[in-house]
Amino acid sequence: MSEHFKLLVPGATAAGMVNVTAPFDGAHIATIDTGDSAAVETALKTAHDLFIDKKKWLTVEQRVTILEKTASIMQARFDELAIEAAREGGKPLVDSKVEVARAIDGIKNCIEVMRSHHGTEIPMSRNAASMNRLAFTTHEPIGVVAAVSAFNHPLNLAVHQIGPAIAAGCPVIIKPAEDTPLSCFRLISILHEAGLPPQWCQGIVTSDHDAATQLVTDDRVAFFSFIGSARVGWMLRSRLAAGTRCALEHGGVAPVIVSHDADMEDTVALLAKAGFYHAGQVCVSVQRVFADRAIARTLAEKIAEAGSAMRIGDPTSGDTDIGPLIRHQELERIEEWVQDAIDKGAELISGGQRVSDSCYQATVLFNPPADAIISQNEIFGPVVCVYEYDDIDEAIKQANGLDVAFQAAVFSKNIDTCMQAFKNLDASAVMVNDHTAFRVDWMPFAGLKHSGHGVGGIPHTIKDMQVEKMMVIRSPDL
Repeated sequence: MSEHFKLLVPGATAAGMVNVTAPFDGAHIATIDTGDSAAVETALKTAHDLFIDKKKWLTVEQRVTILEKTASIMQARFDELAIEAAREGGKPLVDSKVEVARAIDGIKNCIEVMRSHHGTEIPMSRNAASMNRLAFTTHEPIGVVAAVSAFNHPLNLAVHQIGPAIAAGCPVIIKPAEDTPLSCFRLISILHEAGLPPQWCQGIVTSDHDAATQLVTDDRVAFFSFIGSARVGWMLRSRLAAGTRCALEHGGVAPVIVSHDADMEDTVALLAKAGFYHAGQVCVSVQRVFADRAIARTLAEKIAEAGSAMRIGDPTSGDTDIGPLIRHQELERIEEWVQDAIDKGAELISGGQRVSDSCYQATVLFNPPADAIISQNEIFGPVVCVYEYDDIDEAIKQANGLDVAFQAAVFSKNIDTCMQAFKNLDASAVMVNDHTAFRVDWMPFAGLKHSGHGVGGIPHTIKDMQVEKMMVIRSPDL
């Protein structure tokens, strides 16, 4: 008998129920309650009432203790969390284990930030107007946080939204992706088990889009955290209440520059992993590789060889490298985009076929034209495009030619080539001799242009979820 997950909004009544199925084979995993407009209102009122009554605020000591217990429980249930993430999201078990380890480390990072976070002294007695004064800042929670999460890292993304809110002292309401809500709800339940009062972290899968929009756009929301598509994120931002701050994390079409002097073996291993990891369903997956003409075809063929050697199949199996796409219709879209590139002149080096109703081959395309759909949009699938270049300046210009910009990379043994790429690529981060999907969770992580708004990364999110409050003391003895 499958497990049932209840609505995590104290006092609310479920409006319905949805089935959660495995993207790999459609197997039924669990059922989960949904909440309608009334449930959203209950969640918002509960969170807002908590925030406006400062006597109910949790102390830093209480928050640290809760997060310490949370990390401990997660560690004890490591394998259970990894299997659940792999089943509901399709990311292979070996990578889902990495996700769980990151999620636990993310909780610990929240604790580290809380222990080191402090205000600053503001200089006074510098002129006649500031004499006899002392000024310093402290930090307070910004208010109610509403979070909307994505499917592709169901546990770690929830940690990135919920963990900082708790660390900052904010009541948080999160709506996980309907495809992958279980890891998020499991995390919330662990937080409650660790001592967090249920009202401080509520979880809801909304019954319809109107209820979801209501959650985000209500004027009681002080901070909106969104991870998902640019179309939805920018639309919701345009509808936020006056004064609501936000952070948006969308996708990119990650560019890589590969010089003729790059270490071929190292480059291939990194690009193949980052291109085909989680079937390419990562916002900074390697997609567009611009390679010097002298090595471009060899690079494409070796990436194809590495991808073809990867095992495609059941994500809960320990030896699977590439799992399913999240929905069957995504395979149809990927097939259309690959065929569009081929029809316009791209050479298919490898792949290009579905393996089943849920899985697609690791695919390499050589020299897709600039007007191909895949050259202009995020594929979010296991497809890597390799483009020849003769002039690195032209390659960088082509890399910068889209309305998205996130993380980029350059491979070369020449420091000047690396510095040229770093200076000229449109990106918030440029990896040197590493793939575009590199990330540790305390570093800044920011989409530019249409790729996002604000800066992610746990310390940066905690800062965003707090306000800096200043005290100025006037005394004749100062």
